[in-house]
Amino acid sequence: MELISQANLQIQKSVDEVFEAIVNPEFMTKYFISESTGRLESGKEVFWKFPEFEESYLIKDVTLNGHEIISFCWDPETKVIIHLENYSNNNTVVKVTESGKELNEQNLKWLVSNTAGWSNFLASLKAFMEYGIELRKGAYDFMKGDKNCS
Repeated sequence: MELISQANLQIQKSVDEVFEAIVNPEFMTKYFISESTGRLESGKEVFWKFPEFEESYLIKDVTLNGHEIISFCWDPETKVIIHLENYSNNNTVVKVTESGKELNEQNLKWLVSNTAGWSNFLASLKAFMEYGIELRKGAYDFMKGDKNCS
């Protein structure tokens, strides 16, 4: 049995605007990652760094299908597909799916963690795009061992 992490959310911006916010590191660093070695482009590999983790993550097998589908791998076992769907009044429904892991106890923990992570990605994207709020800023300082988060 294959495990599938999914998260969906409506953003009150056009597909083109949401697409640009996801592929462009100038925007991504405002709501999701702290660093990137470049823009997401088909066939290109980039590294992402998150503020709460020491390691960088290789983003590879990037495929863009118009402004509607963004897919990539950042885990040897899984593939992420972000589908952008035009909705009424120039809104966009963003659907994130990550799949590829088989059912076992360790992968169930991955499923819970990544589903929460993709939900956080979408909430942070929405807050940034609609209200200019950087929701992740300082949210995970406690994970770095900083005891003075207050």
